[in-house]
Amino acid sequence: MTTHLALLRGINVSGHNMMKMEVLKITLENIGFQNVVTYIQSGNVFVDTDEENSAAVGFKIKQEIFKAFGHEVPIVVIGKTDLEKCFKNNSFLKEKEVDIKKLYVAFVSQTLKSDSINDLKMSQVKPDEAHIDENRIYIKYNVGAGKTRFDQKYIEKKLNITATIRNWNTVTQLLKMYDER
Repeated sequence: MTTHLALLRGINVSGHNMMKMEVLKITLENIGFQNVVTYIQSGNVFVDTDEENSAAVGFKIKQEIFKAFGHEVPIVVIGKTDLEKCFKNNSFLKEKEVDIKKLYVAFVSQTLKSDSINDLKMSQVKPDEAHIDENRIYIKYNVGAGKTRFDQKYIEKKLNITATIRNWNTVTQLLKMYDER
Protein backbone atom coordinates (compact mmCIF):
# COMPACT_ATOMS: atom_id res chain seq x y z
CA MET A 1 0.00 0.00 0.00
CA THR A 2 1.34 3.41 -1.01
CA THR A 3 0.30 6.71 0.54
CA HIS A 4 -0.14 9.60 -1.89
CA LEU A 5 -0.95 13.22 -1.18
CA ALA A 6 -3.21 14.81 -3.78
CA LEU A 7 -3.02 18.60 -3.89
CA LEU A 8 -6.15 19.95 -5.54
CA ARG A 9 -5.91 23.38 -7.09
CA GLY A 10 -8.60 26.02 -6.96
CA ILE A 11 -11.32 24.41 -4.87
CA ASN A 12 -13.45 26.23 -2.31
CA VAL A 13 -11.97 29.59 -3.32
CA SER A 14 -14.23 32.64 -3.61
CA GLY A 15 -17.30 30.45 -4.09
CA HIS A 16 -15.81 28.50 -7.00
CA ASN A 17 -15.42 24.71 -7.31
CA MET A 18 -17.12 24.18 -3.99
CA MET A 19 -16.95 20.74 -2.40
CA LYS A 20 -17.19 19.57 1.17
CA MET A 21 -14.16 17.58 2.27
CA GLU A 22 -16.33 14.97 3.99
CA VAL A 23 -18.20 14.32 0.73
CA LEU A 24 -14.90 14.16 -1.18
CA LYS A 25 -13.56 11.66 1.37
CA ILE A 26 -16.58 9.38 0.92
CA THR A 27 -16.43 9.76 -2.86
CA LEU A 28 -12.79 8.63 -2.95
CA GLU A 29 -13.41 5.75 -0.55
CA ASN A 30 -16.23 4.56 -2.81
CA ILE A 31 -13.81 4.12 -5.72
CA GLY A 32 -11.35 2.06 -3.68
CA PHE A 33 -8.98 4.46 -1.96
CA GLN A 34 -8.28 3.62 1.67
CA ASN A 35 -7.44 5.70 4.74
CA VAL A 36 -8.63 8.88 3.00
CA VAL A 37 -7.83 11.93 5.12
CA THR A 38 -8.32 15.56 4.16
CA TYR A 39 -6.63 18.62 5.61
CA ILE A 40 -8.36 22.01 5.50
CA GLN A 41 -10.82 23.06 2.82
CA SER A 42 -8.22 23.97 0.18
CA GLY A 43 -7.86 20.42 -1.09
CA ASN A 44 -5.12 18.39 0.56
CA VAL A 45 -6.09 14.72 0.43
CA PHE A 46 -4.13 11.70 1.63
CA VAL A 47 -5.07 8.35 0.07
CA ASP A 48 -3.69 4.83 0.37
CA THR A 49 -3.77 2.58 -2.66
CA ASP A 50 -1.97 -0.32 -4.30
CA GLU A 51 -1.28 1.99 -7.26
CA GLU A 52 2.27 3.29 -7.03
CA ASN A 53 2.14 5.65 -10.01
CA SER A 54 1.26 9.11 -8.72
CA ALA A 55 0.08 10.34 -12.13
CA ALA A 56 -2.40 7.45 -12.34
CA VAL A 57 -3.68 8.27 -8.84
CA GLY A 58 -4.11 11.93 -9.77
CA PHE A 59 -5.95 11.03 -12.98
CA LYS A 60 -8.34 8.72 -11.12
CA ILE A 61 -9.09 11.38 -8.49
CA LYS A 62 -9.55 14.05 -11.17
CA GLN A 63 -12.02 11.86 -13.08
CA GLU A 64 -14.02 11.08 -9.96
CA ILE A 65 -14.21 14.72 -8.89
CA PHE A 66 -15.57 15.61 -12.32
CA LYS A 67 -18.15 12.79 -12.14
CA ALA A 68 -19.24 13.54 -8.58
CA PHE A 69 -19.00 17.34 -8.45
CA GLY A 70 -18.82 18.48 -12.08
CA HIS A 71 -15.57 20.38 -11.46
CA GLU A 72 -12.48 20.23 -13.68
CA VAL A 73 -9.80 20.39 -10.97
CA PRO A 74 -6.06 20.30 -11.68
CA ILE A 75 -4.26 17.95 -9.29
CA VAL A 76 -0.61 17.44 -8.38
CA VAL A 77 0.13 14.22 -6.48
CA ILE A 78 3.24 14.06 -4.31
CA GLY A 79 4.87 11.68 -1.87
CA LYS A 80 6.39 12.04 1.55
CA THR A 81 9.85 12.44 -0.01
CA ASP A 82 8.65 15.59 -1.81
CA LEU A 83 7.67 17.17 1.48
CA GLU A 84 10.88 16.09 3.19
CA LYS A 85 12.87 17.70 0.38
CA CYS A 86 10.99 20.94 1.01
CA PHE A 87 12.63 21.21 4.40
CA LYS A 88 16.03 20.04 3.22
CA ASN A 89 16.29 22.09 0.03
CA ASN A 90 14.45 25.34 0.79
CA SER A 91 17.30 27.85 0.86
CA PHE A 92 15.00 30.56 2.22
CA LEU A 93 14.94 28.69 5.54
CA LYS A 94 18.67 29.33 5.90
CA GLU A 95 18.21 33.09 5.86
CA LYS A 96 18.55 34.91 9.15
CA GLU A 97 15.22 36.08 10.55
CA VAL A 98 13.17 34.73 7.65
CA ASP A 99 9.45 35.44 7.96
CA ILE A 100 7.82 32.00 7.63
CA LYS A 101 4.51 33.68 6.78
CA LYS A 102 6.02 34.82 3.46
CA LEU A 103 7.27 31.36 2.43
CA TYR A 104 5.32 29.20 0.01
CA VAL A 105 5.94 26.16 -2.17
CA ALA A 106 4.53 25.65 -5.64
CA PHE A 107 4.23 21.95 -6.38
CA VAL A 108 4.33 21.38 -10.12
CA SER A 109 3.26 18.54 -12.38
CA GLN A 110 6.67 17.69 -13.80
CA THR A 111 10.34 17.85 -12.96
CA LEU A 112 11.83 21.20 -13.90
CA LYS A 113 15.31 21.90 -15.17
CA SER A 114 17.44 24.22 -13.08
CA ASP A 115 17.41 26.78 -15.91
CA SER A 116 13.59 26.90 -15.79
CA ILE A 117 14.03 29.79 -13.37
CA ASN A 118 14.95 31.89 -16.44
CA ASP A 119 11.57 31.08 -17.98
CA LEU A 120 9.81 32.50 -14.92
CA LYS A 121 11.22 35.94 -15.71
CA MET A 122 11.53 36.83 -12.05
CA SER A 123 12.46 40.42 -12.90
CA GLN A 124 8.77 40.91 -13.78
CA VAL A 125 7.65 39.96 -10.25
CA LYS A 126 10.37 41.56 -8.13
CA PRO A 127 10.78 41.88 -5.19
CA ASP A 128 9.29 38.35 -4.88
CA GLU A 129 11.92 35.61 -5.05
CA ALA A 130 11.95 31.97 -6.12
CA HIS A 131 14.20 28.92 -6.34
CA ILE A 132 13.52 25.75 -8.33
CA ASP A 133 14.19 22.25 -7.06
CA GLU A 134 12.93 19.37 -9.23
CA ASN A 135 9.11 19.54 -9.00
CA ARG A 136 8.98 22.32 -6.43
CA ILE A 137 9.36 26.07 -6.62
CA TYR A 138 10.22 27.72 -3.31
CA ILE A 139 8.72 31.17 -3.10
CA LYS A 140 9.36 34.11 -0.80
CA TYR A 141 6.79 36.85 -1.23
CA ASN A 142 7.86 40.35 -0.34
CA VAL A 143 4.44 41.60 0.72
CA GLY A 144 2.19 38.55 0.64
CA ALA A 145 0.54 35.98 -1.58
CA GLY A 146 -2.59 38.06 -2.04
CA LYS A 147 -0.71 41.05 -3.44
CA THR A 148 1.54 39.49 -6.08
CA ARG A 149 1.47 38.67 -9.76
CA PHE A 150 3.65 35.64 -9.02
CA ASP A 151 0.83 33.17 -8.45
CA GLN A 152 0.01 29.72 -9.79
CA LYS A 153 -1.49 31.15 -12.99
CA TYR A 154 1.71 33.08 -13.68
CA ILE A 155 3.83 29.96 -13.06
CA GLU A 156 1.60 27.77 -15.22
CA LYS A 157 1.65 30.24 -18.10
CA LYS A 158 5.42 30.77 -18.05
CA LEU A 159 6.34 27.07 -17.64
CA ASN A 160 3.37 25.38 -19.36
CA ILE A 161 2.72 23.07 -16.39
CA THR A 162 0.14 22.49 -13.66
CA ALA A 163 1.02 24.15 -10.36
CA THR A 164 -0.59 24.46 -6.95
CA ILE A 165 0.80 26.58 -4.14
CA ARG A 166 0.78 25.90 -0.39
CA ASN A 167 1.96 28.18 2.40
CA TRP A 168 4.78 27.03 4.64
CA ASN A 169 2.52 26.31 7.61
CA THR A 170 0.45 23.94 5.45
CA VAL A 171 3.58 22.21 4.12
CA THR A 172 4.76 21.73 7.71
CA GLN A 173 1.40 20.30 8.79
CA LEU A 174 1.20 17.96 5.78
CA LEU A 175 4.62 16.49 6.56
CA LYS A 176 3.56 16.00 10.18
CA MET A 177 0.43 14.19 8.96
CA TYR A 178 2.53 11.98 6.67
CA ASP A 179 4.72 11.09 9.66
CA GLU A 180 1.63 10.15 11.69
CA ARG A 181 0.28 7.76 9.02
